[in-house]
Amino acid sequence: MVVVGLGRFGGSLAMELCRRGTEVLAIDNRPKVVQSMAAKLTHVVVADSTDIEALRQIGVPDFYRAVVAIGTDLESSILTTSLLVELEIEDVWAKATSRDHGRILERVGAHHVILPEHDMGERLAHLLNGRMLDYMEVDGDYALVKTRPPREYVGVPLGESNLRRKYEVTVVCVKGEHEEFTYADAGTVLGYGDIIVIAGRIEKVERFTELL
Repeated sequence: MVVVGLGRFGGSLAMELCRRGTEVLAIDNRPKVVQSMAAKLTHVVVADSTDIEALRQIGVPDFYRAVVAIGTDLESSILTTSLLVELEIEDVWAKATSRDHGRILERVGAHHVILPEHDMGERLAHLLNGRMLDYMEVDGDYALVKTRPPREYVGVPLGESNLRRKYEVTVVCVKGEHEEFTYADAGTVLGYGDIIVIAGRIEKVERFTELL
């Protein structure tokens, strides 16, 4: 995988990928940054990512996936993304600093646009406003939420609870105290202290967690 831009986001991403055993080619145009990362990453080079010949020379076209983690320099972010698309990288991810920036990245060919600050702020707002233990937006209006079961559904098999019909959410899995998560089915009985993962439209899962 190629990671372009070794700021806080790109650097952390590259190191975590390496830790997980992924081959990473990390690129930054700042020699001091590259030097500081040299001992932490297997392949890290100084290069101008807005120069298509420089990208070819360091072997970028040999990779299937790339992440453009350039945040503050919008011109470089957009041009780098377009060059990776031109080099026929099959899966290009690009970090955006705003919705407008993200729309431009999509127009030049990015397959996935990431808004780390926006996404984290939105996730935190859901956690602070509700009684959720964790929250992950899957799509524009769909989410997975980790929470606890409302009192009225404790001790009742899910198949008899009418929960899905009433609240339009699905209990995906359950974790009892001192247990591992297991898939939920019609015979699953929720207990006090259990942790459940539910799936559904955002307004539905929010309504469900308000029962606690």
